[in-house]
Amino acid sequence: MSSSDDGGYVHDPGAFDEDGTRAASAEDDDWVRNPDHPEAADREFDWRGWTVVGMIVLAFIVAPVAITFWPPGVGYRFALLTLPLFPAFFLAVTAVWATTRP
Repeated sequence: MSSSDDGGYVHDPGAFDEDGTRAASAEDDDWVRNPDHPEAADREFDWRGWTVVGMIVLAFIVAPVAITFWPPGVGYRFALLTLPLFPAFFLAVTAVWATTRP
C-alpha cells in the first residue's frame, strides 16, 4: 500500500525546513486563510445539554444534600468520600460524551 492510499498522516521529512519547522503547503494555507465559522457547526443545546445540566444538579445539589442527611452512625467516612465521587465521575463522563460529536 502506498502512502497516498492510507488516507491518514504520513511523516514526510521533506515537508520540514532545516530548522525543524514545518514548511507551509497549499493545504495548510486553506484552513488558515478561510477558517470555518463557529456558527456553521451544528451546535444546539439539545437533549445532550439537558443531560449535562441534570448531572450538574446531581453533583452539586443532590450529593451535598445526601451527605448532610446521611446518618452519622452509618459509615460517615463512606458518605464523605463516595457520595461526592460518583456524581463527579458521571458528570465528567457525561460532559465528554455530550461534547463529542461524530
